[in-house]
Amino acid sequence: MRDASTGELIASGSAPHPPVTPPVAEQHPDAWWRAFEHAWAEAGAPKVAAISVAAQQHGMVALGAGGEVLRPAVLWCDTTSAEDAARLVERLEGGAAAWAERCGLVPVASFTISKLARLRRVEPDVYSRLERVCLPHDWLTHRLTGGEPVTDRGDASGTGYWSSTAVAARERSVAEAAPTSGPGGYVESLLDLVDPERDWTRALPRVLGPSEPAGRWREQGALVGPGTGDNMGAALGLGVGPGELVLSIGTSGTAYVVSEAPVADASGAVASFADATGRFLPLVCTLNAAKVTDAVARLLGVDHEGLDRLALAATPDVGELVLLPYFDGERTPNRPHATGVLAGLRSDATREQVARAAFEGVVCGLLDAVDALARLAPIGDTITLVGGGARSEAYRRILADLSGRAVVTPELGETVALGACVQAAAVLDGAPPEAVRATWQLGSGRLTEPDPRVPPEELRARYRKRREREDAE
Repeated sequence: MRDASTGELIASGSAPHPPVTPPVAEQHPDAWWRAFEHAWAEAGAPKVAAISVAAQQHGMVALGAGGEVLRPAVLWCDTTSAEDAARLVERLEGGAAAWAERCGLVPVASFTISKLARLRRVEPDVYSRLERVCLPHDWLTHRLTGGEPVTDRGDASGTGYWSSTAVAARERSVAEAAPTSGPGGYVESLLDLVDPERDWTRALPRVLGPSEPAGRWREQGALVGPGTGDNMGAALGLGVGPGELVLSIGTSGTAYVVSEAPVADASGAVASFADATGRFLPLVCTLNAAKVTDAVARLLGVDHEGLDRLALAATPDVGELVLLPYFDGERTPNRPHATGVLAGLRSDATREQVARAAFEGVVCGLLDAVDALARLAPIGDTITLVGGGARSEAYRRILADLSGRAVVTPELGETVALGACVQAAAVLDGAPPEAVRATWQLGSGRLTEPDPRVPPEELRARYRKRREREDAE
């Protein structure tokens, strides 16, 4: 909880979520509500004037006629709909390039439309009772207000059936029935690839503008913001401007930049999301990030700090040890059935080298993401690093060295939650979210400069060679 005028942190709370392990990754939405209630109580159950929800993108919540949850929510990291995603790409004339032009992304297992197609194929009884399709933040906002489900343009842009451009204006029936503030809207022809017989008009939540209230919290009477996806919330909390590059290292990894215009990437690597302000958020997501170093720490019998010490003790340019971090399948590149690879092992390999290879593998994957972004949108020379991995000295140091860029680690706490607070304050004031964030002077962060003695191109080339070999197989 933050003060609406200054951004000062007043109270906070947290709660664990049930763990999931792809390929199947499901949670019942009731678990999210229990976590919210626990965290709210831990924060002191404060009385607030406004509240917003920022939550993980893409997850599919299937609701019945009475608003009941029909089955556990399918999370973004569930990869069981990979076959359905491939079929959707094939069904649209023009394939991947046409998908990118119509909705800014190319279906993979992560996106809601792929999960919806799998639901129809694998669970026809549940699908026959489906009345509404929500995202995680939509459902939580709905629980707060008790009103009709709504969403925002940022999270809607990650479904695979909403366009942030004028494409949607040509698809009048759904676009008019579920209007959005500003350009963009649902693209009914893409949903028809899932089910041409269904009337999608009532199934989709109305898309709100960046400062448009969703209603009032039934328990407190507080205004409820439109909410948004986690990456959009983090960008808003950070106050990211156009061209500023952000990398997030959590269980998964993301690389994104705020853009004044949408992009279209037929390769599918870059998704052209909308952000929470009215701009755009071209983004690349990897399924495996800190989960990789967590797993290697467990295998080496050390904690996070111990793994950091091992990795930093290794000489960067010695040996041929390479780790491909596709532990639970991968989203970018689209290899849903892949596993991790540790290559170049010799009898004289050390624990330090294995630890460093784990960090380098994650970082090299994210730097491939940065390269993909740079081909489509302007990016600056500095990297802002957030997420749990930002607390790791090894991640900060290796990212700076392999990118050749200065790395800034803001000291802002949970940036996604901060973004939700910014949005709530904007709804309260009736102001643009970015204007509210600009008034909150929240300090700077830690700076890590690259070490000029480290040969980044040589190290990245070693990683690319191994990745290309695996891709070819």
